This record gives sequence, structure tokens and C-alpha cells, in this order.
Amino acid sequence: MSGPLPFADARRLIVKVGSALLAGEGGAVRRDWASSLAADIAERAARGQRVVLVSSGAIALGAAALSLPGGGRRDLESAQAAAAVGQIALAALWSELFAARGLLAAQLLLTLGDLEDRRRFLNAAATIDRLLGLGVVPVVNENDTVATAEIRFGDNDRLAARVGVAAGAEAVLLLSNVDGLMTADPARDPAATRIAEVRAIDEVAALAGGARGPGTGGMAAKLMAARIAVASGIWLGIADGRGERPLSRFLGGGVGTVFVPQPGSVGRARAWLVTVSEPAGRISVDAGAAAALAGGASLLAAGVTAIDGAFNRADVVEVLAPGGRTIARGLSAYRADALRRIMGLRSDEHAAALGHEPRSAVIHRDQMVLL
Repeated sequence: MSGPLPFADARRLIVKVGSALLAGEGGAVRRDWASSLAADIAERAARGQRVVLVSSGAIALGAAALSLPGGGRRDLESAQAAAAVGQIALAALWSELFAARGLLAAQLLLTLGDLEDRRRFLNAAATIDRLLGLGVVPVVNENDTVATAEIRFGDNDRLAARVGVAAGAEAVLLLSNVDGLMTADPARDPAATRIAEVRAIDEVAALAGGARGPGTGGMAAKLMAARIAVASGIWLGIADGRGERPLSRFLGGGVGTVFVPQPGSVGRARAWLVTVSEPAGRISVDAGAAAALAGGASLLAAGVTAIDGAFNRADVVEVLAPGGRTIARGLSAYRADALRRIMGLRSDEHAAALGHEPRSAVIHRDQMVLL
């Protein structure tokens, strides 16, 4: 890729801000920096681009207001209390800064679980659609006040990628306190250089070092976000956001690493399948079925060799090729117990095994995404 054109030209862009950028020493807001980012987003809005801002910082701001030690992260209750106080301050900050530039802001508080459930995902997507259609800037954060594991292990990098899927965005930009993905830890290797473009994440996965600020991310989390994005047909960038006007600087050729999406967009509805963190079950298939899926076919029961899990109809399941490699995800048309009765059988044998007319496929190609 030459230059950040997919980000500048994206109809919908997700911009994620980490706590290390928003909050300085002791949790104090870097107001001038935040104001400059609001100016960047207002400029993009004036050009017709719709931007969703995923903003960390609630726990850091709340911990500072409450004078909690350890940035409010020493125990779950403190983190939740800090989030409850800090989220008001965070929402007020962005609302004020956008209002000064003629833009309305809206607050969306999500947990990763809100984007796991199909119905809740569609509700979130519809809300984001409507807000963007009205010219509003959605400001999204994890709902850390009620979250448990998300506070300890979650991060807004993956949330930004998943919001990108829900919003139907073409690009996600993670503003960070690092230059991008490096070939080695610069603190240990002075010869380390930044990787400008990544087309195969597996080739760089071992480079995910641990640069961290007061947030919970780090490069490993950013690579996980990149996996979600590129598998969903979305560009993802990690950009140096430490100076003012970070979005404008990146779009003007600033420092960062860009992850190129896999060819062939699957669309928002099917891209959701990629984001689900834990499928309800797994279906193993033979070599012939694996080849048929790669060619765009639906999965038929005749090619199923094994079933793992107690999934229901319309649950997300993974499809495994011989050898155990995951090759697809999709919505199962059968309960696991029913599928066990027809696995390996030809279509004309299904009715007798089930006692009723069968469905056309185990997973229809329109409800499947290849991985």
C-alpha cells in the first residue's frame, strides 16, 4: 500500500484512543491533545466521512478523581467504581469538544458480550447506523462498570475492530503511544525498524511485544484486533498518536503500521461470524467437503465426519478440515443431536433418519465465512 488512502477514503472509519494518550501523569486529561483529535474528526466529518470514536480512559480518569492507588486496577471493585465515576467525565469531555465544532456526540457503552450475541450485535449495529446517518459521532467504550473479565483481560483494541464490523466500516485506526509494529524491541535492539505494512499476520505474530501505558492493551491485543479486522475485509492501522492532530498526521503520511485485509469482503452480516470469540461447537469434514467449501459450496451432511459440542440450530460453529485446521465458521441449520443422526448420509437418506423433511444444508454458504 502506498499511503493511507483506504483510511482517508473510507466511508466509515473507526478511531480508537488508548488511555496512555488521553490521560497523562496521575490520570490528568490531556485536554489540548483531545481537542486536537476532535478537530481532526470534525474535519473528516466536513468531508463526508463518518467517524466512530472508541475511547478508553474511564478507569484512569475515575481513579484520579477518587485518588485510588494503582490507577484503580488493584481489584475489581475499585476498577468498577473508577469506571462509574470516570465514564461521566469521559463522556462530558468528548461531548464538549465536539459541540465546540458543531458536532453532536453520543455515548455507547458495550461489553464484548454485547457483540457476541447475534441479536444484541444487530441492535448495536442498527443504533450506530442511525447515529451516523444523523451526523452524530458515536463515542464507544467498554462498559467497565459491570464488566468482570473484560476489565482484567479485555481491551478496546479488539472492541474497536468489532465495532468496525458492527458499523460496516472500511477501516479501523488504533492511535497508540508506539510507532507501530517493530521488528524487535527498540529498547533492546537499536537496529529495530518499524514494519509499514503487514499482509500475513502469522508471519509477525512473534513480534507482539509489551509496550503498555495505563490501559490494558499492548501489541498482542492490537494483533488480535488486526486478525478480526482483516478477516472481515477491514483495513487496520496502528499509528503514533502522541502528538497533536494525530489523525491528520497519519492521513498525511504519518508513522504507523497498516494491516491489509484479506481479499473479498464478506459483508457485515457474515463478518460477525469472525468476531465471535468462542463457537458453540465444531464440525469436522472430509477432504471432499473441505474442497467444496473452498469452491463456494454449502456444507452437506454427507461430508461431515465428526461433531463436537451440544450446539443448537442457528448457533455459531467452526468447520474443521482433516487434520483439525479451522477452515470456516457458520450458523448451523441443525442441532448437534440431529446432525449426528444424518452425518455421513446422502440427502435422500435424511428424512428417514430424522423422521421429518431435512433442511437443504448443514451450513448454507450465505451463512458461512471461510477462514
